[in-house]
This record gives sequence, C-alpha cells and structure tokens, in this order.
Amino acid sequence: MNTIEVKILEGVGAEIGGIDLAAGISATQFADIKRVFSDEGLIFFRDQSIDEKQHIAFAEMWGHINVNRFFAAHEDYPQIAMVTKEPDQTGNIGGGWHADHSYDVEPAMGSILVARELPETGGDTFFSNMYKVFDSLSQGLQETLLGLNAVHSAKYAFGSQNTYHKGEVTGARIGNSESADAMPDSIHPAVITHPLSGRKALYVNPGFTRHFEGWSREDSVPILEYLFAIARQEQFITRFHWEPGSIAFWDNRATWHLAQNDYQGQRREMHRITIEGCALT
Repeated sequence: MNTIEVKILEGVGAEIGGIDLAAGISATQFADIKRVFSDEGLIFFRDQSIDEKQHIAFAEMWGHINVNRFFAAHEDYPQIAMVTKEPDQTGNIGGGWHADHSYDVEPAMGSILVARELPETGGDTFFSNMYKVFDSLSQGLQETLLGLNAVHSAKYAFGSQNTYHKGEVTGARIGNSESADAMPDSIHPAVITHPLSGRKALYVNPGFTRHFEGWSREDSVPILEYLFAIARQEQFITRFHWEPGSIAFWDNRATWHLAQNDYQGQRREMHRITIEGCALT
C-alpha cells in the first residue's frame, strides 16, 4: 500500500502528493518517494512550504550536498545556489538544454529546486526523458553508442572564453571562470546503466558534451545533433508550470532540462541544492 499519491506524467516524471515535507516524512514515505524517483528520474511536489533549513534537510536525506562552484550562493546558506533573474536582466540561467554537472568526474545525482518568487506569467521548465530517448533509437544506433564514450567540458559554458555568462546576460549570478578553465574534461559512457534503476539512458547533452572519445568534434557533431534533435521531440518532454509551493527534483543521469526565458521585466527567484552522485558506467 502506497504512503504517497503518485501521478505519472506522459513525457517524463511524476507528481507526488499526499505529504507535507515541512512536517517531515517517515522512512516508509521516503522509500516510496525514492522508488518513484528511481523509476521516473524526475519528481514534482506541489503546495509545499519549506524554509531553507528544511530544504537542506530534505536534500541531505538523499546524499552529500554539492556546493556549486559557479553559481552565486545564498548569503546565509552556502549549500543553496541562487537561480535568480531580476526585472532588468535579459538572460536567464539554464536557458539551453543541458544535464547539470556532466562535466564532473562523478556527475551530480540531481538537484532539488524550490520556487521562492515567481513571475506572473512564464518561467516554465522543460524536462526530457533520456530513458525513453535511448529506447526509441534503432538497434544498430544503440549498439554503436554502447561502444562509445563522450567528452564533457565546463570550459565552454562557464570558462573565461564563454560570452553567454558575461556582462548583462547573467551579471554576477555566475562566476569563477578560472575554475572552469582549469578543470580537465571528463569522459563518460555515451549510454549509461543508471546507478539507481539499472536501465540504459542516453548520456550526452547540448550544454556540456563536446565530442566522442577518439573522434574529432567535426565527426562527432552530426551524430550528437541527431541525438539532440530526438531528445527535443515532444513525446519525451514534460513542461512544468511553477506555482507558489512548487518543488522539482530531477535526476541528471536520466533527464535534461531547460528553463524558459519568457518573463522579461519580472523577477524570478529559485533556490537550488545539488546532491553528489557517483562514477557512471
């Protein structure tokens, strides 16, 4: 018998109800939530009212917190990365399809994003299902990808040579470019066996994947762009509309995400905690 309410969504993810995170959850409820997270790769909560300490406590139930090296931190809680856009800023954070931290040797498991201040309209987040994307590929392409590794890099998103995160686009919200410049690129399988579910998932993304190991970028790009185009197809995507009290928790090993930048002149503030992961095989 379930201790939570679960609504499976068509593209990716599930909405979980019947619990109050601020009041605390039982071990049985946590086990049920973890099972849904493992199976679906993405969970949403509605109508929650948690403060920063409760946000941190919930994240710590899942693992060690990764203190983000590039995002501005909460002034009182460094575990929380600020994902904010002010009314006079033109660019948002996360406005292109990506999977967080794929550039790390041990990519982050996932992130828990809490809505703190929302625009009157806009600001939805799109998520894509990398389990379903891999399953949709032809057997021949699946077998080819199973034999490949891919190179991921932070340099081109967060390094000093990247123009997207400079000036008025993101202002002081993203920094520490010298750290990105110094980071060695990471290599991961192009298709991983997910460490929680055991399922195969495509593990390349437009934000950080540069090329296949042993391939030139020129040779890699046509295949990568083909895979990226498939992953952007509507049948794999869930569009999440944020409301006061909304929380999203996504698995970076099973999903991509993209934040809509369609609320110019309005303020949006989100609090993000990222949880450490493991090496991928």
